[in-house]
Amino acid sequence: MPKTEYRQRKLWGALMTEAATPVIVTLTKVIDESPSIKTFVFDKVFDIRPGQFCMVWIPGVDEIPMAFSAANSITVMKVGDATASLFELKAGDKIGIRGPFGNGFHPEGKTLAIAGGIGVTPLFTLAATGEVDTFILGARTKTELIFTEELEKVTDLKIATDDGTFGYHGFVTGIMDELDISEYDSICVCGPEMMMKGILDRLAAKGLAGRGQFSMHRYMKCAIGVCGSCCMDPNGYRVCKDGPVFSGEILLTGELGQHHRGPSGRRE
Repeated sequence: MPKTEYRQRKLWGALMTEAATPVIVTLTKVIDESPSIKTFVFDKVFDIRPGQFCMVWIPGVDEIPMAFSAANSITVMKVGDATASLFELKAGDKIGIRGPFGNGFHPEGKTLAIAGGIGVTPLFTLAATGEVDTFILGARTKTELIFTEELEKVTDLKIATDDGTFGYHGFVTGIMDELDISEYDSICVCGPEMMMKGILDRLAAKGLAGRGQFSMHRYMKCAIGVCGSCCMDPNGYRVCKDGPVFSGEILLTGELGQHHRGPSGRRE
């Protein structure tokens, strides 16, 4: 495989029989990362590839997909009822974990990572392996930046904030435009969908879409490719099984930046 090209892989993570029932874990530490983000550390270490995700069961509430932020932790932004309930938990409480699922990132050669907001989580695990040369991290404001000290130790970190309270004043694409993207063999991306669409458009304009690896987020129920709730138009790729990381070439002809489907299956 040429090192400048990323080809879609299918690495299924946990087998269906292993993923049917959550593994009950005990929270050993809850870390306040920002006013709206917490890291939940648990007492079991999972065998993960950076970019893989798990289904997190909050007893009596719901089960939701989350990216691993380490082999024994998840980092969560408070955005709805399930995450609000998760935020009420403390060390000693228990949750369920199913996974890991999906294919994760597989960079080759010189690698650029670009993260927006809570999208830093799966890319943080990639940077921790020493596989990222340059890391662009974006957030709305300084108080929402997380993992900066850790990232500075393992990669060349460049920061952008929408309001200019820290680093570059503007979006991550502004910093990206200042780099010679052709120098990078792999560009790994996770963040808000319109941010990822802007990055893919830039790569496509330079004929580099195949170097991009994008972590997609869609509504998930089963996480093992059965229910179809996370299928993407027009090719029917399942984010939980065929992703969550997809090559830029695949997404060029897909629904990225156009629509997704909610719990009912209706386009949104």
